Amino acid sequence: MTTDNIYQKLAEHLSRLGMGYPVRDDLIDILKENFTPEEAEVALAVPNTVIPLQPVSVEDISAAVDLPQEELEKILENLAEKGLLFSARMEDGEQGYALQQVGFGFPQTFFWKNEDSPHARKMAMLTAKYFNRKVTQEAFSPSETKPYRYIPVGRSLEPGFQAVFPHHTMEKVIEEAEVLAVAHCTCRVAYALAGRGCEHPTEVCMKFNDMARYVIDRGFAREITKQEALEIIKLTEEAGLVHFVDNAEGDIQHNCNCCGCACWNVGPIRRRQVPRDMLMATYFLRDTDPEACSGCEACARICPVDGISGERKHVHMIDPKACIRCGACYESCNYNAILIN
Repeated sequence: MTTDNIYQKLAEHLSRLGMGYPVRDDLIDILKENFTPEEAEVALAVPNTVIPLQPVSVEDISAAVDLPQEELEKILENLAEKGLLFSARMEDGEQGYALQQVGFGFPQTFFWKNEDSPHARKMAMLTAKYFNRKVTQEAFSPSETKPYRYIPVGRSLEPGFQAVFPHHTMEKVIEEAEVLAVAHCTCRVAYALAGRGCEHPTEVCMKFNDMARYVIDRGFAREITKQEALEIIKLTEEAGLVHFVDNAEGDIQHNCNCCGCACWNVGPIRRRQVPRDMLMATYFLRDTDPEACSGCEACARICPVDGISGERKHVHMIDPKACIRCGACYESCNYNAILIN
């Protein structure tokens, strides 16, 4: 197999993941920068039909690649150290490996450490080029089932799949987690490396349980206590960031706290590049009590998608096609003028 062919095959292999990578020349450029041909061959042997973060054994991987097991183990460990594979202990205690899926490690691992290096800068540029609006739509809206569902702050609602979490629900996730870690926000780190700025805090990307163990073991993040996690949530709410978690029915593995400046999902909605309904489902109505509204515009300033407009006494004008019902405005209002139904 020629060198070019192996990267094309790897791109196609990754595209068939549950959360797959749309095949583009830009993706192949990213793969060439990070995988040697031999590493690409090993990655091709890692199954792409398992759920995210479900590792498989070295023995299972070895059945699909012609390498001595000792050499295979070294390559797998090296790929995990570089963040190109997820790794975790399986039930039998053996180390297992899985492909990184979009939103579960790719391209996050390039930026979790907040390193300013030539490689990180190059990945920031290549990632920005790859994740254009068409790739974003293809990656995150492959079917009628939306990958995100936003739950407004301050409401006690049962979350389903990927959802933005209110503070008290995040408290429940934090309380139930066995291990917690915090990494830097990949969106804002990459945004800065690409020469653009964002005033929001970066070390606010939290991981739980298996994902936390992985990022701690591989040096991508630091372990934190539950009290530190609660303080991070408070900080992000004060900054007007949006809380959401991974697309899983079982244990929550990570929580992102997103802004409209740099986020790869919220940002395109704010800039009106990708229709909100292409990326997420919304189930709530956000309105304003005009009698209670003071016209202070705090809600308009904090809205992550620039969905609130109007002059004094008329800031309750909402763009219904952009509002993501995240509840950031609810937290900012001192006059109880925000209505979420």
